[in-house]
Amino acid sequence: MVGTKNPEPKLARRSEHRKSTLYSGRTIGEQREQLETASERIAIHEKTKHRKNRRIILTVAAFLMLFAFCIWLISRLAIAPDAQGNTPTSTTITIPYSPTIEVIDEDAGASGGHLTSRMKEYIGQAEADLRELGLVPVRAVIPTGTIREVDFYLDGYTGRIKMTIDRGTGVSAEDTERMLRYLASIGVSDFEYIDVRIDGRAYWK
Repeated sequence: MVGTKNPEPKLARRSEHRKSTLYSGRTIGEQREQLETASERIAIHEKTKHRKNRRIILTVAAFLMLFAFCIWLISRLAIAPDAQGNTPTSTTITIPYSPTIEVIDEDAGASGGHLTSRMKEYIGQAEADLRELGLVPVRAVIPTGTIREVDFYLDGYTGRIKMTIDRGTGVSAEDTERMLRYLASIGVSDFEYIDVRIDGRAYWK
């Protein structure tokens, strides 16, 4: 019987072993390169995102600064001096009242040439306040020797209403209306005057 010999193990050639080792090393390197490339892409994406956000913030800030400058410029133009060099103290637009009734300055005659602009505005505003309360002024008189008193004559009444420009027209008109109601309640229809020049008090004669 012919005996069979166990086959000797086949040894790998050194060149093949080197080839296998080199291939494995190259695969690991490629994986590492792929990981590094992915990390770089993420870093580049983050930088791009931050750069975009920074541009948006700078654009909004520039717009807000431009808007604030426009508001400042408009406000400066609104209070710029006029042709005479006068600078307005307020940007609030006020419409002065102008009297529509006859105004008599007893020191200047019926022309009213010595009336100040403040006096005219006061008479116009008092006229409007009296009309709102249902009273109808027919004329205003500035008595002789006075510069702050104005007497109003109302339709349907013989007496006059004494007012002063140092007191508000609204409260003076209200006091006049209350005083007229009081006199009507006690049966007084004729009076020489009603004085509402003092705050919180009213007199009649």
